[in-house]
Amino acid sequence: MIDLVLFIGRILLVAALYLFLFAVMRTGVGLVRGQRKDAAIWCLDVDKGPKGLRGLHVDMLGPVVVGRSPNADVVINEPFVSARHACFTLQGPALMVEDMGSTNGTLVNGRVIEEPVTLRDGDDVQVGDVVMRVSRR
Repeated sequence: MIDLVLFIGRILLVAALYLFLFAVMRTGVGLVRGQRKDAAIWCLDVDKGPKGLRGLHVDMLGPVVVGRSPNADVVINEPFVSARHACFTLQGPALMVEDMGSTNGTLVNGRVIEEPVTLRDGDDVQVGDVVMRVSRR
């Protein structure tokens, strides 16, 4: 009798294990599908500026600080650029830019920003004499 109970217990344990693995696999596949479908990769491309920066391409994987400081993620060694001029951040699927108290300001599509701005595909962000185009892939 005890052998029968142990045998049924083993079968139930194996069935529960298979159900658990199936649920984990299904969730993992859903996450991968969701990432491919919904995740947009934002990037910055320098259109105008010093010769050494033109053509620079930066994929946005996290916060990106633009400024004259060597510690900035994108270093722009120009006189009208502050040490920590602007910061690009991802807020869910949206890309935001914020002026970090720079002396000469940050422009989005030719307008000076005073608070964080949500960017759209094709927007131009100007820091000093450098113009960066924001795009979504």
